[in-house]
Amino acid sequence: MSAPHPASEADGAAAPRRDTVTDVVRWAAFSCLLVPVVLLACGTTLAGAAGTALGLAAVTAACRVLLRQSERGAARLAAEDRAPHRGRRHRTGTGSHRGGRHTGGETPVD
Repeated sequence: MSAPHPASEADGAAAPRRDTVTDVVRWAAFSCLLVPVVLLACGTTLAGAAGTALGLAAVTAACRVLLRQSERGAARLAAEDRAPHRGRRHRTGTGSHRGGRHTGGETPVD
């Protein structure tokens, strides 16, 4: 049997939130280093392996930017869901600005 994790549910402490974007970028950076080494071992030229490494690094950088942007958008949406919505039909107050017919009043009818 394995030892229990220090931040297990039995302790009542929540596990720290993992940053999945950072994990993905780390693995991608590892691949950017590993793939050229494997290509060199298989007999590819140094220029070909370097070009592959640069291409993988460019793709990794673009994916990192897109993942961070997606994360910010998701956080923004989650914050909007938690905040009270005060749209046109969700006003707070007594309702003195509501439309409709007003009965009674001091205006004479001609």
